[in-house]
Amino acid sequence: MPELPEVETIRRDLEPRLVGRRFTRVEIAPDRVPVLQGIDEATFREGVAGARIEALSRRGKFLIIDLDTGAKLVVHLRMTGKLLLPDAPLTGHLRATFTLDDGSTLRFTDLRKFGRLWLVDSLSPLFDNIGPEPLTEGFGLEALSAALLNRKAAVKSVILDQRRIAGIGNIYADEALFEAGIMPARLGGGLSAEEVVRLHSAIRTVLLRGVESRGASFRDYLDAEGQSGSMQMYVKVFRRTGKPCYVCGTAIERCRIGGRSTHYCPVCQR
Repeated sequence: MPELPEVETIRRDLEPRLVGRRFTRVEIAPDRVPVLQGIDEATFREGVAGARIEALSRRGKFLIIDLDTGAKLVVHLRMTGKLLLPDAPLTGHLRATFTLDDGSTLRFTDLRKFGRLWLVDSLSPLFDNIGPEPLTEGFGLEALSAALLNRKAAVKSVILDQRRIAGIGNIYADEALFEAGIMPARLGGGLSAEEVVRLHSAIRTVLLRGVESRGASFRDYLDAEGQSGSMQMYVKVFRRTGKPCYVCGTAIERCRIGGRSTHYCPVCQR
């Protein structure tokens, strides 16, 4: 699933191409699996076609397109969704096509068909329960400490919980915990003050590394130009089961935490 760095990369790709343009036509591909949430197709088309794109932003793993009508087009890519510019090769099942006033198109494809589109006047119903953005000033040590306080769940499960921290998924959780030297199965509420400091720094470090690498393309992720990211070249534990740790040489191990495959070094992480 695209995580914060992947969605932020797509946002940055799309922003200079979309802002100031106007949607002229919207086509939703017929399918028994609906792509629209909380709105019928006719109302969605009417609300988007003719609207000018004012800004693009991101909240956690959601992409937000602000329209001059005051409405907001919200996209969640889920596992295999992609937003592709016209010069990108078409991949996956075409679910929606947005034609712009310069004749170009923005295409939403999704092989697994879990991705969703919303058209809303207010973001509150979608985002009221989402935690702070980890790359903003609002995500200080106090915010992370509050998320972990008295938690009896594994620390990995805590930082994956979108209600506590927005945008972190499996890749960056494993990488952040390795960077911080913390075993993923440790109870969130059992971390020392020093460990919380290390984890706070590690979360920001690996997410920024992911953005700078334009995301991780282990399998399905492509940016808006249809290109792969390179973060998969720099991971230290994720999907490296049995390979030597870059720090100590011990074989990376894998377990399941909260139903998620988890990778760690049994020596470097305690």
